[in-house]
Amino acid sequence: MSKFDYDLFVIGAGSGGVRASRVAASHGARVAVAEEHRVGGTCVIRGCVPKKLLVYGAHFAEDLKDARHFGWDVPPDCRFDWARLRDNVLAEVTRLEGLYGQTLDNHQVEVFKTRATVAGPQTVRLADGRELTAGRILIATGGWPFVPDFPGSEHAITSNEVFHLETLPQRVVIAGGGYIANEFAGIFNEFGSKVTIVNRGDAILRGYDEQIRDRLLQISMTKGIEFRFNAPFQSIEKQADGSLMVHLANCDPIPADAVLVATGRVPNTRGLGLEEAGVELDADGAVKVDEANRSSVPSIYAVGDVTNRIQLTPVAIREGQAFADSVFGGKPTTVDYANVPSAVFSHPPIGAVGMTEAEARNKLGSIRVYTSDFRAMKNVLAGRNERALYKMVVNEATDQVVGLHLIGPDAPEILQAAAVAVKAGLTKADFDATVALHPSMAEELVLLK
Repeated sequence: MSKFDYDLFVIGAGSGGVRASRVAASHGARVAVAEEHRVGGTCVIRGCVPKKLLVYGAHFAEDLKDARHFGWDVPPDCRFDWARLRDNVLAEVTRLEGLYGQTLDNHQVEVFKTRATVAGPQTVRLADGRELTAGRILIATGGWPFVPDFPGSEHAITSNEVFHLETLPQRVVIAGGGYIANEFAGIFNEFGSKVTIVNRGDAILRGYDEQIRDRLLQISMTKGIEFRFNAPFQSIEKQADGSLMVHLANCDPIPADAVLVATGRVPNTRGLGLEEAGVELDADGAVKVDEANRSSVPSIYAVGDVTNRIQLTPVAIREGQAFADSVFGGKPTTVDYANVPSAVFSHPPIGAVGMTEAEARNKLGSIRVYTSDFRAMKNVLAGRNERALYKMVVNEATDQVVGLHLIGPDAPEILQAAAVAVKAGLTKADFDATVALHPSMAEELVLLK
């Protein structure tokens, strides 16, 4: 009989925590998980899933306009109902939350819907004061939106609250230049809001290929999104009519009905008791772990965004699976972080895998770069001048494709399959030897000259 209440106690029931819990339980471990918010975590409840559903909704704005060019008689006064979309999205989120809970229940994982903190190397404390013991503790509490400290910051919302807006704001100011900022800029712009992105730096989407992000900036401006660079927030002032006035350095104040702060996310470790238990954190508050996801305390592990490695849901899931298989399944597994694909669901979207051109030049020296700059067939007939850009980065010495970067309709869907080729180390000659699938946008990848 074990001297512990559980073999594994997981704090956080997001994508990584749920995967680790159910896989560990399937290996025979006695598992419990605590979640202070909602089962499903950031991705399902207040992240990727509801965001992507809003993106789908936003696409109809242009699709309805384009439909006339394809013979459809669409009334000119089509009306968008924010409340209906919002409520449908939230209902779908609730459905998925139930499925996640059902998965845990089916694997006999005990769920505590409350906050839990670390009280020792093998002890957790629930919000009601109860203390439970476990042979191992897994921290999977994810990240949390970072809100800079400035006067009036309490008037801003984050990506946590944006899905619950009572009404669609006519004027939206978005702070930040990353993927969340650009995604919601595209969403609100398509819904008819006046959108301004404010960035304290001089570029958007750092980490993505420069040509691709420049193309998104160009297209976004053409669509009517405004940008203010090198403009740190100074304050938000609430007006008598309930609207907001955003004061910035280096530019004029901007009136707004909503201010969305999308200035990054930080590891959600505050007040968890980790440092008191001897767990080493980095300067951002992330749990430092080795390749086996183990912290500085041998019985405490961490996976997902709380470790601040690659903040992507599929990575957290891989880490949760690797942890459970290694510790409870007798199958030591590590996660390979090379060539992890990513996407920005902007308008149009971006897909990327591998090295950017700049990274490849710095690391490899001699490279070849191939690009295709074209209008999608649908855009041609619809009379849209919006152009897609595909970019391939090749190692000159080996002919290996080391990076693919796409912006255009369905770019993430195309990139997922192409990422397999990059992960497998295929060469430009392998792409060239593949017969094109015509007519498609994806065929551009095997026709690059």
